[in-house]
Amino acid sequence: MTVKLLTRRTFLQTGAAVLTALAPIQTRRKSIMTINGLVPSTALGKTLVHEHFLVDFIGADKTTADRWNREDVIERILPLLEEVKRFGVKTMFDCTPAFLGRDVTLLTMLARRSGLTIITNTGLYGAVQNKYLPPYAFTETAEELATRWIREYNIGIDGTGIKPGFIKIGVDGPTLSEMHKKLIKAAALTHLQTGLTICSHTGKAAPAFEQLEILKSNGVAPQAFVWVHAQNEDNIELHLKAANMGCWVSLDGIGWGEANRYSNIIGRLKNEGFLNRVLISHDLGWYKPGEVNGGEIKGYTKMFTDLLPLLEEQGITFKDVKQLLVINPANAFAIHGRKI
Repeated sequence: MTVKLLTRRTFLQTGAAVLTALAPIQTRRKSIMTINGLVPSTALGKTLVHEHFLVDFIGADKTTADRWNREDVIERILPLLEEVKRFGVKTMFDCTPAFLGRDVTLLTMLARRSGLTIITNTGLYGAVQNKYLPPYAFTETAEELATRWIREYNIGIDGTGIKPGFIKIGVDGPTLSEMHKKLIKAAALTHLQTGLTICSHTGKAAPAFEQLEILKSNGVAPQAFVWVHAQNEDNIELHLKAANMGCWVSLDGIGWGEANRYSNIIGRLKNEGFLNRVLISHDLGWYKPGEVNGGEIKGYTKMFTDLLPLLEEQGITFKDVKQLLVINPANAFAIHGRKI
């Protein structure tokens, strides 16, 4: 089948049916854990790997589900989910960690009413100088933290039976603190027991490569690691280095603008043969408890309206779009141990 360049109109209208019609690209025959249980990784369809529905920035010591009304959140978020479905999206990863507003009951309600597949996480978020870490994070060892996260995968989160589909941590740079080294070690131990992929809010390259070394020292391969917010690193050569190591290079802030910059990074990665190591998403949603009507909330469509037309001008094809939005998420988050 000859793959032609997309026109601007077809880029904006590319949906699941169009992507499915492409010649098949091989994916690992593995499963991914959704909030409704295991599904084949090939069943995800077009996927946004880093989004939010609700985020509570008040801090770990104050956040509680009593701070928001789930029906109010759904009233604001559901129309945005219906909108993104019109672009063919079938699956969304909710990257809100525990103690930052993770609410798996809310996720279940959103999944049921929208028809989307939703995936949640385990782990702890240490970025922003540990504001979102609970007291036990400071006293427990990496092994003890990993035991908590493994338990969530084995029996479910907060007694709901809903299990995480990936590990989400967050670190500060330019070098890792002892606390954040502990978080990445705990993530490594959890991966070895569960096969869950590790997503780390990182940004610049220096702490990303430091985390890869810690993973390596614990027997975990770079293929298990997603360098979240890699777009914050200005040196594209370091994106290429990480991709060459097998790391997933995740460009997650498309919703916040700079479409030209994202296009340039993706184009370079493609030209160097690393499009199969790239993940893209908006990092949007953000119903904020404590703000009037949840505050300003942006939808999940700028990728399709702003970025993809620019990529079209660089020669991106239907096959490339499928690689970015269907094949790569399926491969990145398939549950299996990636050991050295």
